Formats: sequence, structure tokens, C-alpha cells
Amino acid sequence: MPTSRARSTARPLALATVLVIALAGCSSSDGQSGSGGTEPAIGDVPVVLDSASLRFPLDAYLPTGAQRKALAEAQDVLVDRCMKRYGYRFPVRGGHSSGGDNARRYGVSSAETAARYGYENPETVERPQKPPEKPMGPNEKLVLNGEASVDPSKPVPMSQEEAEGSDLGVITVAGKKVPAGGCLREGFLKLYAPTRDSVDIMVPQNFGFDAYGRSRQDSRVRRAVEEWSACMAKGGYRTEDPVSPQNDLGFGDTTLDSPKAVTAARQDVVCKKETNLVGVWSTVETAYQKRLIEQNAETLSAVKRQLEARLRLAAQLTS
Repeated sequence: MPTSRARSTARPLALATVLVIALAGCSSSDGQSGSGGTEPAIGDVPVVLDSASLRFPLDAYLPTGAQRKALAEAQDVLVDRCMKRYGYRFPVRGGHSSGGDNARRYGVSSAETAARYGYENPETVERPQKPPEKPMGPNEKLVLNGEASVDPSKPVPMSQEEAEGSDLGVITVAGKKVPAGGCLREGFLKLYAPTRDSVDIMVPQNFGFDAYGRSRQDSRVRRAVEEWSACMAKGGYRTEDPVSPQNDLGFGDTTLDSPKAVTAARQDVVCKKETNLVGVWSTVETAYQKRLIEQNAETLSAVKRQLEARLRLAAQLTS
């Protein structure tokens, strides 16, 4: 995926409509989901506590943590090559985060993590501070960000193929044409959208958001959440949100790892274990993902082919 610096300046592709996570309506026990469709069969439900090791069907269409890191570094290389054309450089930064696992998918679920961090996210605590970025002059900023730094409302090409065939959004700096969206945009397009038929990189993620939202409204998950909530209430904790109960329990940014938060988080994990909430929820979510994969097989086949091509390009750029 694009780096955080690129995301903030290079406008993303024409994203597929963002799919709603919290879908409206209530589920019932007759096998009908809140959105009007039939709840998928799930078969036997395994016992699962720690969600960090979970893998889902849509993972096959998404880069792994290590691959995300490689892609981020490859994008930096492409941006740097573009900047060189104008006499500037862009740092090819190592150490990109390869995070993004499922450790907090259903809230805190690791007894060890709860005992050490409470409701604090260890990724946030242990993430190294980024060195300050060097100041840039106005021309260097224009080369890096393109017209987006002047008027972000103006359209830009949605693929590198389109960019090379038009002057849409192109500006001139010191007598040289700068690509639409600047070098950040060019680096993004060359890696993630080289041709007009490139599938938006958010498509598989949006399918994942959809499946997650549907699973959260599923009657079997709702029942497990109710059981978890009742278990928490027995320990003196009133909340109906297993993902972010710290909000209901009154823990703010500065108290997420306090002794009281640690005690609550440990009880949270105990209740998830007693109700097998993670096992139920992940099984239901998997079923919704499988349904979406079947319904969108052609699109996801293209996603997989393009991801493989992207990874080959990244290997060439960073070798």
C-alpha cells in the first residue's frame, strides 16, 4: 500500500464505494441477516482466544506484512527516480512498518498483552519515532506534490497510462513539466495503477470491511457479544463493545495501561475465553468473506494477478 507520506499528498485512485462497516438493522435467529440476506452456514466453530494468528480467505488477495514493507520501499524508489529528474532526491526509507495483523480485530484477546499493556496498543507504544523531515523549498514541494499542493480539487489521472497520454494536472517548474500529482503521484501510479484496467487497490480491503460489518450484525455474533457482555457485568464492567470497551469503561489515552485498565483488560480476555467470542466471530466473518469471494471471483482474480505483477516490480526496484 502507499506510504503514509504518499497517502497524505497523492490522491488515491477512484476508490470503490467505501463499504459500510456497521450495517443497519438487527439480525434475528431465523437465519436472516440484518441487511435482508440469509446468514451463511458456518459449520463447527473452533475454540480461538488470541486473534493475532487468524488468517482469512481475503488475505490471499492482500499483501502480507513483509510484502507491504517491500512495496512501500519500492514506491520510495520510484518517487526518488522522479525527483532526480528535477535535481532533487527523495529518501528511500528502510524500516517501513510491516504491521497490520489481526491482534486487535475483536479487541484485546491476548492474556499476555492484557496483563502487560491493558487496553494500550503495543504497536503504538513500541513504534520508533520517525526522524523529522528536512524542510523543502517551494519548487521542491511542487515537484514532490504537484498541483495537489496548489489546488487539490483539480482532477488528476487515475493510472500511469492515462497520465502519459494527457496533460491533466501537469504543471511546470523551472521550465520542466511536472507530472500530475507530482512525483508522489507518479510513484504511486507506476506501482499501483500502471494501466487503465488496474483494479483499485482498496477493492479487497473494502470487501473485508463489508464482511466484517455483516459479521458484526450476524445473530450468532450478536449472541456471543451478549454473553461476553454479561460475563463482563459479573465482574463489575458495563459494556456491550468487545472491540473498544475502554471507551465505555472510562479509560482515556493516558490511562489505557493503568492498573485499573490492566485489571479490566484481563477480565475482558477471560470473558472472551469463556464465551469463545473470537472463535465464533472469526468463523462467521470467514463465511461472509467466502461469499464475497464467490460473488466477485472475476474481479478478485484480476486483483491477484496485479498484486503478483506489483510484487515482481518491487523486487526489481529494491534488489
